[in-house]
Amino acid sequence: MRTPARPLPESMATWMTRARYLRWLDAVVAWIALWIVIALALPHRKLDVEALIALVLLGFLVFVPPLRVRWRPLSAWVGLRVSRRVRPGDRAWWVTPHRSEPIMITARHGTRVTFAMARPGESEVLTVRRTRTFIVPAGGV
Repeated sequence: MRTPARPLPESMATWMTRARYLRWLDAVVAWIALWIVIALALPHRKLDVEALIALVLLGFLVFVPPLRVRWRPLSAWVGLRVSRRVRPGDRAWWVTPHRSEPIMITARHGTRVTFAMARPGESEVLTVRRTRTFIVPAGGV
């Protein structure tokens, strides 16, 4: 008989929800930034027309993966703040909007973190930027 899986801690479920909201807030910041740029480039337009142009342009830019992956002003800042205390040897959680997994930090270099998954039998390590994901210390934040 297999051992039942342990439920996800409530704090990690909360962080998954926060990650989703932060990504939406990043999109709102992008829309406002585009709106400002368009307002400066086309000064004699109505505000609602400028807002609509910015929204349509943002809709097209969503399909440009390099821009979409790198544009994360709010979530990047939160990711750096949350993971500032993790050091090699610490246990933490790797949180994305759709999943959360326990990890072991193996190295940290500036904005990059290398970690090993806490799965038995796996020796693979991953290196990610702390600005593109959330590394939450196991003790919580």
